[in-house]
Amino acid sequence: MVKVREDQPLLPDGRVDIERWVAGLEQRVALKDRSAMVAACRMAEDHALNAAKEYPSWRNIGESFSIGLEMADILAGLHLDQPALMAAVLYRGVRKGILPIEKVEEQFGHEVAGLIDGVQRMAAISQRQINEGLTQYNQQDNIRRMLVTLIDDVRVALIKIVERTAMLRQVRNDPEEKQQRLAREVFDIYAPLAHRLGVGQIKWELEDLAFRYLHTADYKAVARQLAEKRLDRTGYIDEVKKTLAELLREQGIQKFDIDGRAKHIYSIWRKMQRKKIDFSQVYDVRAVRVLVPRVSDCYTVLGVVHSRWHHIPHEFDDYIANPKPNGYQSLHTAVLGPQNKVLEIQIRTFAMHDDAELGVCAHWRYKGTDLNSRSSGYEQKIAWMRHVLEWQDEVGESSDFKTDLASDIAEDRIYVFTPDGHVIDLPRSATPIDFAYRVHTEIGHRCRGAKVNGRIVPLTYPLSTGQQVEILTSSQGGPSRDWLTSSLGYVRTSRARSKIQAWFKQQDRDQNVQEGRVLLEKEFHRLALEGLDLERLAEAVNYTTPDDMYAAIGAGDLRIGQVLSQAQQLFGDGDDDDEAQEKLDKLLTRSRHGGGKAAADQITVLGVGNLKTQMANCCHPVPGDQIAGFITHGRGITIHREDCPNILQLRLDDPNRVVQVEWGGQQTTTYSVDIEIIAWDRHNLLKDVINVLSNEKANVLGVNSRTNDENMARLVITLEVSGLELLSRVCSRVQQLSNVTDVRRLRQGGKHDG
Repeated sequence: MVKVREDQPLLPDGRVDIERWVAGLEQRVALKDRSAMVAACRMAEDHALNAAKEYPSWRNIGESFSIGLEMADILAGLHLDQPALMAAVLYRGVRKGILPIEKVEEQFGHEVAGLIDGVQRMAAISQRQINEGLTQYNQQDNIRRMLVTLIDDVRVALIKIVERTAMLRQVRNDPEEKQQRLAREVFDIYAPLAHRLGVGQIKWELEDLAFRYLHTADYKAVARQLAEKRLDRTGYIDEVKKTLAELLREQGIQKFDIDGRAKHIYSIWRKMQRKKIDFSQVYDVRAVRVLVPRVSDCYTVLGVVHSRWHHIPHEFDDYIANPKPNGYQSLHTAVLGPQNKVLEIQIRTFAMHDDAELGVCAHWRYKGTDLNSRSSGYEQKIAWMRHVLEWQDEVGESSDFKTDLASDIAEDRIYVFTPDGHVIDLPRSATPIDFAYRVHTEIGHRCRGAKVNGRIVPLTYPLSTGQQVEILTSSQGGPSRDWLTSSLGYVRTSRARSKIQAWFKQQDRDQNVQEGRVLLEKEFHRLALEGLDLERLAEAVNYTTPDDMYAAIGAGDLRIGQVLSQAQQLFGDGDDDDEAQEKLDKLLTRSRHGGGKAAADQITVLGVGNLKTQMANCCHPVPGDQIAGFITHGRGITIHREDCPNILQLRLDDPNRVVQVEWGGQQTTTYSVDIEIIAWDRHNLLKDVINVLSNEKANVLGVNSRTNDENMARLVITLEVSGLELLSRVCSRVQQLSNVTDVRRLRQGGKHDG
């Protein structure tokens, strides 16, 4: 016999009374075809009963129907439509393999079957944690298909969330291992998902249930203290509600709702941990929520509250004027209420309350449209899903999904506006070019300038939350290769960088070779470098010929900084120390402050030298790359690039064997160089140059400046630098200053290479 929840209506034989259950469902949500809903329930029940008879050893097989009804009950509270409710009732049977999805599609159509198939694809998240036999490619492919499904129809996410909710309610008597596995999955994936969709009533329950199984002792301790105070708290809240109602009527507010707000156990515990306080210091254990019709009424109520009770400093948040990233709006304040006890009061409109509890579902309810009618509010609520889909482009196919979903919720992001008022979510410190590529790839390619709040800004300008950004584009052309130079600061997101690199890769190889040669020769000319063995240099950066190296630079696959770093090492390469130093001195003049030859050809492991290392064949790191090391068995430490897929996977599989490494030992040698700066003279020119040098940690040994009759300034500055890469970066930064026309390194004696 199928096990059912006590609140489901039963027939005398113990089965669910489907007709009465559907009638109760109709009281909460409109059904377009009542008979189809009944038929879906009967199909789910029949297959569950048959499976229970055929496979009596399958534990809880009969519960699939009961859980399906519970899922539909929850979704009805979220005001989802009939196809979603039918999919919820049938889903567990399909997942258990006792109900063919082809039969569902044949009887109820493609929409219901498509929703069930989409929810099944979301199991890729769980499967990735459980089935370690899956290849990395298959795991990522499953996640990608799941994310595409989410974007196609957000109901898929909601059905999956309530399915996990129903399952958490059911595992009270299951083995602890299963409880914790399910709780961890919910805590890592589905509670954050509910938060981003704004479905507050589900999010709180998921967090509390998961917390109960993951931290049982802490959960019981908080629950016990809440229970001990419940009677006192109930009487206190009743007194506050009565007082507030009288005050609101005196202000002419006749339509309102005041209720005690239940504080969730996990929320209390998290606040205790974050603020390092005990239970008695949690202000919002005693709390009420006031609902009013209009926004203006919210602020009227706030004034009434603050005039009646003393406001506690630093305990007020205006989420109406400044909504949370998931769209949550409300006023939160804490006061010393009756009996001088701390009381939290939340004030919001009825619509805001539905938004907070129902999230995207509230828009469907208010708009009176079906789920496929996407209002602007709905689009903003699910826009984050598109961001998550693009996550693979930004961080590569070896990233950990849980980590990135959590970081998507973190507060280290900014929110800026398009000229049309649409919100764009970006990482902190993003630039206008990052914004342009976030809006559309073609806008990024044709970006030539930007306005922030109506003012022209440089393309390196760091954006901040709340700014309106307008991109100025050309009718043709493509991105600049300078955008790929990290030291110039044009691009901060890997998404934009990958789009730029892809554009250049599509260009003709001959053009890439030409562009790369021009860029490298220009840099060599600026740094006064000559006589380099280009064949050896190309081989050192893992390319067969100089043309291959030029093509990689032109396509954006190889940074000039990496080439310069390798060039410096080659000049220090030789069997004879004196000969090696003589070669190195051709590049840079050794500083009188030097303290020994730099160990640039060594790898330092956590500050310890003389350890056996080898370069990984999978990613071929070269000096200048960000690197990490992996401790092997008997072969020392293998050095990988930080973005190598293998090292990213090794961080997940065996993090204790991944160590920090860096190029070279503790470098004590510095080199003195003279650079020449040509600029139109202006106020604070020298000050700005010195600030750039200071920021780049280049020590200034001497300055000589002169301005001619045409107001052209020539500055010759003697610097101490650690190597060519730093010298190149310094020159690039100075070149970006206003009025500067040329920056180059001078040969010994103050003459430049003309």
